[in-house]
Amino acid sequence: MTFDSQAYAVQLEEKVTRLRDLLAPFGAPEPAVFDSPLQNFRLRAEFRLWREAGERHYAMFSQEDKRTPILIEAFPIASLRINQLMPQLKAAWQASAALSHKLFQVEFLTTLAGDAMITLCYHRPLDEHWHAAASKLAADLNVSIIGRSKGKREVIGHDYVVEQMDVGGRTFSYRQPEGAFTQPNGTVNQKMLNWAYDALGDRSDDLLELYCGNGNFTLPLATRVRKVLATEISKASVNAALSNLSENAVDNVTLVRLSAEELTEALNEVRPFRRLHGIDLKSYEFGSVFVDPPRAGMDPDTCELTRRFDNILYISCNPETLAANIAQLHDTHRITRCAMFDQFPWTHHMESGVLLTRR
Repeated sequence: MTFDSQAYAVQLEEKVTRLRDLLAPFGAPEPAVFDSPLQNFRLRAEFRLWREAGERHYAMFSQEDKRTPILIEAFPIASLRINQLMPQLKAAWQASAALSHKLFQVEFLTTLAGDAMITLCYHRPLDEHWHAAASKLAADLNVSIIGRSKGKREVIGHDYVVEQMDVGGRTFSYRQPEGAFTQPNGTVNQKMLNWAYDALGDRSDDLLELYCGNGNFTLPLATRVRKVLATEISKASVNAALSNLSENAVDNVTLVRLSAEELTEALNEVRPFRRLHGIDLKSYEFGSVFVDPPRAGMDPDTCELTRRFDNILYISCNPETLAANIAQLHDTHRITRCAMFDQFPWTHHMESGVLLTRR
């Protein structure tokens, strides 16, 4: 790839046009556009290892051919920290049988704040020789290292990295655990957070948040409302969100480990949930709901639930399912703001955001 700025501008405009066309039936305003750095934007990367000429190499595979490896020495779309670590790690496993024996996959997770973690995956049990070699490597590279083998996990340092995001004039700190979802493009993520913060505005009522993850949006949005009820189904993400709320002294959020579908049942009084014990749902005065669903979008019942709120703030990683959800809500809500966030430059993927307000 040449990472030509003119080619990027053409691709970016194609994405904007696609979003504009999808939202045109709903009278959407012109989207705000948030671009990405052309390279070194991706904070995480995963590589298989491929043996050739007696040596292990980083490798990836195309969608069309899962058998022919593409051997990689550098990965320009990944962060500078990942590109710095790649040759250092390769030299380390080449020099150490304890590190290289039956090593088949490597994962990197970095942050804009400079933190880094490497996960090494093996087809063998990890012993004291591996632990000694990995401990020295972690110290030499100033990273945390996770060793994974069947049913086992060894942690050297931390099993998370720490990110920092500047939103609304305040710096928020985020613990991002190994194996849990994080936004891959930190620069664009910060732009998304600030857009959502501005779109919600200062409010005197409460916010319901579905699919809250590690609290990526929860932390800044909580400063805009009286209190927040947030839900997430992943246990690792819930634990990270609780740590992030505590670390940032955000004390007006109640976090419940429920799926969006389960919370819908709870609010509709279909059945009680033990995880809601002690939480008075009727004490909340919800004026807004924030959703950041998976690629499939909101299921019909959850989408119908959001109709109850005056304001629906929606971040989407799939513009087609976003449009389908808006079609269900269009008779009661209209799009008052929208945006396109280029989280995935050089691909057809994009993130988008809309603010829907009651007619």
